[in-house]
Amino acid sequence: MSVALLDTDPVSAARLLLGGVISCRGVSALIVEVEAYGGPPDGPWPDPASHSFRGPGMRNAVMFGPAGRLYTYRSHGIHVCGNVTCGPEGAAAAVLLRAAAIEAGFDDAQGRRGPAVRPTALARGPGNLCSALGITMDDYGLDLFDAGSPVTLQLGDGGPDTAGPRVGVSQAADRPWRLWLTGRPEVSAYRRSPRAPRPGASD
Repeated sequence: MSVALLDTDPVSAARLLLGGVISCRGVSALIVEVEAYGGPPDGPWPDPASHSFRGPGMRNAVMFGPAGRLYTYRSHGIHVCGNVTCGPEGAAAAVLLRAAAIEAGFDDAQGRRGPAVRPTALARGPGNLCSALGITMDDYGLDLFDAGSPVTLQLGDGGPDTAGPRVGVSQAADRPWRLWLTGRPEVSAYRRSPRAPRPGASD
């Protein structure tokens, strides 16, 4: 499937990523859980939970670029998380890779995560996913559809998916923009932010 398919809204892009395969530094993994994020108030998908909501800056510039690029950031200043940009250039949007199932390079993934980690948990959670695959902050902005890139992506064909609210966001906390492949044991647990309004009081 072509990167042109990601030139769409973030939820549609998220569905295209489910069942896709991300490969990096000897490890390939099936994407089983994602979260969609929009952009600033004047864009087509206003999203106060998104890193791009306040407009472009040095950290989030890639979100305003073309689709199919890797947006990396550190969660809590520690864990590297990876997103796939989507939508037309200039309209910020991205899809967070939340969980994956290791399909090849198991020994490399286990070595990066530690021998005590169960196989289903190796890439469960966005920080663990990047750790298992060896994705680092230096991979920011990579073209995921360039065959020579150290991180590459193949889109999926969807599949039976389930939708629910995003994990840990305090704004737009009830949007069903977290999607996962139904029945996969690698999917992470839902945790609502303590700063979010009560369920039903957000958008």
